[in-house]
Amino acid sequence: MALIDCKFFSETLGMCSSLRVILPETTERRIGELGVSRAAQPQFRGHPTLFLLHGLSDDESIWTRATNVERYAAALGLAVVMPNVHRSFYSNMAHGYRYWDFVSRELLEKARAFFPLSHAREDNFVAGLSMGGHGAFKLALSLPETFAAGASLSGVADAAAFREARAVDFRLIFGDGGPERGSEHDLFHLASTLAASARPKPRLFQCCGTEDFLLAQNHALRAHLEPLGFDYLYEEGPGLHDWAYWDKMIARTLSWLAIAP
Repeated sequence: MALIDCKFFSETLGMCSSLRVILPETTERRIGELGVSRAAQPQFRGHPTLFLLHGLSDDESIWTRATNVERYAAALGLAVVMPNVHRSFYSNMAHGYRYWDFVSRELLEKARAFFPLSHAREDNFVAGLSMGGHGAFKLALSLPETFAAGASLSGVADAAAFREARAVDFRLIFGDGGPERGSEHDLFHLASTLAASARPKPRLFQCCGTEDFLLAQNHALRAHLEPLGFDYLYEEGPGLHDWAYWDKMIARTLSWLAIAP
């Protein structure tokens, strides 16, 4: 695997931005380890890719500093793209920058231009923790033609309910009245709208620790998602809102994705 830090200019944000990328190796030695001859290889269409999102207080480096995701991804030949969106909640901010436009459009275009990543829906997945769990489900439910699966680890399931705890952040992100129910920030609304449409439906995985302060939010989203007909899995077990839990659950997430090496 290669670990690459990428700095580039974002036209959407009007400033320099950054990615950290885990990129698989496709050397002769690696192919030999997999026991597949070069002649038997299908035409390479790019690496399957997980877009992996950080939480409110972190950046693009945190997943590789705090978990073993690089080692977990190596066994699968999976590329992992980790963008930096600061404290934006993966949204076009009311008083700030257009991070939703960045992460939902420009990030995909730039990452695929810079690296040999597959464009195929069945090869593209999104996951995240806390604020990033909210962002992952928002992307999966808003762009189901792009992402085959989405995973939320201890995610902020209900941004409106989280507003009072982060009043200053939320005024900058959503304005004085937001995030409103029924808006593009409402995962409950996005799930119901997609379930009632003819668009493809992503697989969804949601997990939360039983000692996590966001557990009640995750229970509410589970109750909403279960009758909607998604290919949906919810898991919970002992765990806090911390990296010991997220290291375990990102390994579980990659197992759930069931990517063939």
